[in-house]
Amino acid sequence: MAVTSFLKRRSADLVSWLQAGPMMLVFVLFFLLPLAFVIMVSFWDYNEYEMIPTLTTRGYTETFEGCIAQMPELCTILKTYLKTLKLCFLVWLLTLLIGFTVAYFLAFHVQSKTWQIALSLICTIPFWTSNVIRMIAWIPLLGRNGLVNQGLISAGVIKQPLEWLLFSEFAVVLALVHLFTFFMVVPIFNSMIRIDKRLIEAAYDAGATGWQTLWNVIIPLAKPGMVIGSIFVITIVMGDFVTIGVMGGQQIAAAGKIIEVRLNALQFPAAAANAVILLGVTFLIIASLSRLVDVRKEL
Repeated sequence: MAVTSFLKRRSADLVSWLQAGPMMLVFVLFFLLPLAFVIMVSFWDYNEYEMIPTLTTRGYTETFEGCIAQMPELCTILKTYLKTLKLCFLVWLLTLLIGFTVAYFLAFHVQSKTWQIALSLICTIPFWTSNVIRMIAWIPLLGRNGLVNQGLISAGVIKQPLEWLLFSEFAVVLALVHLFTFFMVVPIFNSMIRIDKRLIEAAYDAGATGWQTLWNVIIPLAKPGMVIGSIFVITIVMGDFVTIGVMGGQQIAAAGKIIEVRLNALQFPAAAANAVILLGVTFLIIASLSRLVDVRKEL
């Protein structure tokens, strides 16, 4: 009996490994292996026309050269990373507020499951077109002669077109929020829909106000979805340079833009070093968020 039980367990383990095998293979081939190559190349030397496979930290030291000499002022690279973190924080905060509000409405104010599904699908409509089209669509709205400025001038609200509506940090944040709010809505809604409605009724029966119920019951139980959505948004925004470049009029620097410039200059080890630095910063942020909840249970 003991041998039979042991063989059954081994057979079940083998089946589990076979089921997870294809996904593990994809993960290794298309994530771990390329990441290992990027890290390896980041420690190579280079010149104007080739990479030299010798161990060096030139890609990292050149990235921050001059920073010590400029102390206590910040060098350009550090300013760029701080600018990226600032934009990421603003986008994260706005997507969290909007995503939480939309998810709360769907989960607690829409009683019909059919309508919840239908409205959730409506939220996916913007994803039927590419990110580039949705991003560029803001330009005729926010431009100097765009619909927003012309409408405000016609209404007598302003006399001169507002220059900061386009090719500014405002435009960048607006476009990023528009593009990525959906990544915050879905995880939060998924967490809220699992909340037992009897807990909310019990809170009201105990004399809790709406805000107390929201703060002490709903938000703690929706925290896993908020963390997962935050990871999605932060990961995407930290590496974005197309949206920042277009909506910022190529006037706003970002960490991803540094990598693009290095690649265009064929400085692949330096680009890889900047990618590793950006990945490290993003990983630290995600690790900090992951300490708030056990994300694996939610997934």
